[in-house]
Amino acid sequence: MITVCLNKADFEYDIHSLVKAFYAGEDVKVFTDQEKIRSLEQQIDPSFHLDVFYRDGEHGQADRIELILRCPPEDGKESQVVKWGTEADFSDRKETKNRLKRCLYRLLSDYTGTVLPWGTLTGIRPVKISMSMLEEGRSEEEIRSYMADAYLVSEQKTDLGIEIAKREMELLEKMDYQDGFSLYVGIPFCPSICSYCSFSSSPIGGWKDKVEGYLDALEHEIDFIAQICAKRKLNTIYIGGGTPTTLTPIQLGRLFQKIRQSFDLTNLAEYTVEAGRPDSITRDKLKVLKKHEINRISINPQTMKQETLNIIGRRHTTNQTIEAFWLARELGFDNINMDLILGLPGEGIEDVEHTMQSIKALSPDSLTIHSLAIKRAAKFKMFPEEYQEFSMINNWEIVDLTARYARELELLPYYLYRQKNMAGNFENVGYAKTGKEGLYNILMMEEKQTIVACGAGSVSKRVYPDGRIERSENVKDVSQYIERIGEMIERKKHLLCDC
Repeated sequence: MITVCLNKADFEYDIHSLVKAFYAGEDVKVFTDQEKIRSLEQQIDPSFHLDVFYRDGEHGQADRIELILRCPPEDGKESQVVKWGTEADFSDRKETKNRLKRCLYRLLSDYTGTVLPWGTLTGIRPVKISMSMLEEGRSEEEIRSYMADAYLVSEQKTDLGIEIAKREMELLEKMDYQDGFSLYVGIPFCPSICSYCSFSSSPIGGWKDKVEGYLDALEHEIDFIAQICAKRKLNTIYIGGGTPTTLTPIQLGRLFQKIRQSFDLTNLAEYTVEAGRPDSITRDKLKVLKKHEINRISINPQTMKQETLNIIGRRHTTNQTIEAFWLARELGFDNINMDLILGLPGEGIEDVEHTMQSIKALSPDSLTIHSLAIKRAAKFKMFPEEYQEFSMINNWEIVDLTARYARELELLPYYLYRQKNMAGNFENVGYAKTGKEGLYNILMMEEKQTIVACGAGSVSKRVYPDGRIERSENVKDVSQYIERIGEMIERKKHLLCDC
């Protein structure tokens, strides 16, 4: 545990996020209540205690931020005290936050000997900064200087962000933000639940009797969306989950037919189905996808090491991944994405290289490289004792290895996002051959277009012309979604009524 005490409430979230970036495995407590902190520290000795003081300037002096880190004595060594401080102007909130985070970063980097690839940035959309500066006409050199000075971002990650921002801008020129929208359809069922997963999904074995009722409710929501978005152009469709291909061929056909009957697909640039789990893919299901003109699918191995698949609860073999991929190719799918995860338990660079060599032999059209992020609802987090024997490693060398293999496959980086508690504090990067980029992924990450989402656990985002964003969430529980479908529709009505 790490305890942080503030002399007044401000920037608690930013402090918590940055400390967690250095100490992903620690429980970080941030309070202004000193008594509460002391009570916690009496129960569990903290790894260290951090005090944050916001000092108002007096007698013409500048405002100031002071940080004091106190590490308790251990192994006969005396307690360690580390101090850092910086001047600030509390009337400028944005600059105050950045100065605080730079000061905290330098303290923790000096104390740990660790350098974070993304510096002080803890948000999920770092490419947005580079894109907005390019849109303003700023040069690449100006962006590099700004990212280094304001956020202490490494040169390598800044260059990656600029490269992706330029590619995204080129791809997004084709999108109609004013009159267009994208549709997300969530299928919250999987063959089994992976140990790292925190998505709203349920094992299909226990929910088979609910699937038809779920599709009934989903059709009601689709009917409403089609009605309220009738004047808009549908640009992309993404059917995710869960694993949509846990549905039977008949159920998949029913869903695709409903979408075709409800929407004008004339302006559709991309239609993606997350086939995902190789053990859910059959020839008959792929035929249904082909019949309904799905033009992009994902077949996701996560790793090509069988021992790891067994540990993380993915009940398929590496051979099933290969067989599913070539079956899709045989049936004419020419835009296949594959997802991999770095930092899985027990995997080192040799295992990742084996996976990349296997992927290179398949030559997918796009590849998404994820850094493992463990969420509170994941089995890894709830039952950590089951995985204590396995190290979870991600580092510069592993990330560079995957990037090199992607380039050898002629896959270029086209979108990027980050999550909390990511292995090595890195990122998720989508690589694709030219013309095979996932447009929905870019639209979702850069929040440039309204995305209307249906299904349990889905989140709709309305993007206004001035950049303002409003959201509407559906309940996560499948039974609750079915029972409360009228309420879900009402929520969307409030979000989209004047579209």
